[in-house]
Amino acid sequence: MSGPPSRLRSVLGHLWGPGHGHETTTPNHIHQLSPTFFLERAAAIEPNAEAVYHVTANGRVLRRDYQELADRARGLAYYLLRRGYRRVGILATNTPAFLESIYGVIAAGGVLVPANYRLKQDDITYIFDFAEVDLIIVDAEFEHLLAGFKKGHPNVPLLVDTDTDATEGELSGPFDEAVLEGLTFDRENGAHGWAGLQSARVANEDDMIAIPFTSGTTSKPKGVVYTHRGAYLAAVGNIVESGLNVPFGRCKYLWTLPMFHAMGWTFPWSVCAVRGTHVCLRKIDYPLIWKLLKEEGITHFNAAPTVNTLLCASPQAERLPQPVQVTVAASPPTAHLFEQMTDLNLHPVHVYGMTETYGPITKGYILPEWDARPKHDKYALMARQGHGFLTSLPIRVIKPDRPEDEAPVDVARDGREMGEIVFAGNICAKGYYKDPEATRRLFAGGVLHSGDLAVWHPDGSAQIQDRAKDIIISGGENISSVALESMLVEHPDVLEAGVVAVSDSHWGERPKAYLTAREGRAIEPAAFIAWCKHQSAISKFMVPREVEVVPELPKTSTGKIKKNVLREWAKHGRREGQ
Repeated sequence: MSGPPSRLRSVLGHLWGPGHGHETTTPNHIHQLSPTFFLERAAAIEPNAEAVYHVTANGRVLRRDYQELADRARGLAYYLLRRGYRRVGILATNTPAFLESIYGVIAAGGVLVPANYRLKQDDITYIFDFAEVDLIIVDAEFEHLLAGFKKGHPNVPLLVDTDTDATEGELSGPFDEAVLEGLTFDRENGAHGWAGLQSARVANEDDMIAIPFTSGTTSKPKGVVYTHRGAYLAAVGNIVESGLNVPFGRCKYLWTLPMFHAMGWTFPWSVCAVRGTHVCLRKIDYPLIWKLLKEEGITHFNAAPTVNTLLCASPQAERLPQPVQVTVAASPPTAHLFEQMTDLNLHPVHVYGMTETYGPITKGYILPEWDARPKHDKYALMARQGHGFLTSLPIRVIKPDRPEDEAPVDVARDGREMGEIVFAGNICAKGYYKDPEATRRLFAGGVLHSGDLAVWHPDGSAQIQDRAKDIIISGGENISSVALESMLVEHPDVLEAGVVAVSDSHWGERPKAYLTAREGRAIEPAAFIAWCKHQSAISKFMVPREVEVVPELPKTSTGKIKKNVLREWAKHGRREGQ
């Protein structure tokens, strides 16, 4: 009769199938790259280092070290292996369970499918159906959003996380029970630990690791295929470019960015690689964020410009005694915002990318010679999208509207000619899941197309002007809504600005501005337009002829202004409550 180790190998061989063993045909000097190894490595080097800080759904402070985080991820992996789940959806906010799932699902040889819990129920149903998940890990708060999916897929089980501080007993919930089941299974079958999983021993680094989905504001969300190699190199790039490997102590990373968005820009892997602390957040809560910044020694966080704008405007805002590195992306920031952040000791690291590039792929590198420039000019230079990452190839800005079968042609590096930003290299996604035609269009001409229009400066840095569809053409002049928004927010009463084109019988199009006011301030549209004409640096042809003050601007889950909604408002009027 075979003993426990051989029985475990038999089970794993059955579940993994051919080609998923630990044998390798690669040369001795090469190993297949996968970021899942970062957790195993961290627990081996520094098991007692603080890995997780979290305020749970039941209001308790939870702290876990790297040994416990690794054990829990390992337990989940063996649970999935034992039960044969390979394609796992997750619907959760930034919780320890989400973090554990990122490691556990992939260590089990599976593929993770994160979904945005802010989407409509129909979109969530579509994502999990299209990705063919066979299990969904769901936070108890969002279980109701799966009613539509369950109706059509009654045989796909849900693994509910109650996000409490309990790990055993009736308060722990199904997710914790699954973790314990997996750990027991491993212990009773030879206690192979990480050696029985796909952590450092991935069969092929080009295999799929996750399928995050685009936001799908104007069409069905697209599944983006991430690979082990791409995720590894993007995570390493973020360690360098966001400065996570701090000179003294360890980084403490605050999870303001959703983990579901582009796999948290690969930061779940980056932070573990440097044995930093994940400070998890169930939701954006500005008083709590300021409390954590002041009391928990936060060193880093990532956030869209809109989150940083509201953070700076929060009543709790005050200059921090210690510097915090803030990686800023999702939509073009303004020089004004960067100045506000720096005054609070929140130091911007400006990056740019998209879901199709694992999140960030460029950085606006801050150069010493900029210190000699006027302050506003320095922050304007910081607001450029910059250069390609260390682990990528240089970005290019190419002439738009050329035939797909012709090689791309670069625009002049003169800071004036507008073209499309394109990417190439290691941290481009493999393509779109089950959509070869969309993948072909994405990589037309052998480069990954961003759809963002930019100029290329003589120093090689790129600066976004707009999405192609958001450029306003007024009387033959091209108006960048991004550039105009950055000037409008310099008015002392304006918190945020969104600009779209509206029809004009004389000029063809003209800009209309939607504004939100700072707390305790009021904006009178006629007076604001007069300020634009006579007191600002806005060119006359760019001045909005119509201004509407709204309670808040419509935004995507990642903080981008929904220009499609603003265009609908401009066309049909904004209804109360929108």
